Amino acid sequence: SSGINAEWPLRPGASMYTLLNLMSVNGVSASITVSVLGYCMLPMCALAAISALLSLKGLFGVILSILTVSWAAFASSKLFVSVLAMYDQQPLVAYPCALMYGIFAVLTVF
Repeated sequence: SSGINAEWPLRPGASMYTLLNLMSVNGVSASITVSVLGYCMLPMCALAAISALLSLKGLFGVILSILTVSWAAFASSKLFVSVLAMYDQQPLVAYPCALMYGIFAVLTVF
């Protein structure tokens, strides 16, 4: 049980690292991948701070979560696309980023 909890935060970074290296010609380092994902996690931290003060289980929480996930996914995909020169592929990069940040939003709300 503790092994699963210890390795779970590494899975999104490893998955994005693998996916980005399969999609790009140049490739990206693991440190850049994890740094961008962590930096763009800042809106999720704001969502967590708001959830400590207010209940996010209603319509307000759903709308705020969608906005937060969209912001984080757009920011991270924009950074990945600019680093890897994959300008036509931003929606393809944003989708897995949104899935990852969506998981964190669900954990924050519930």
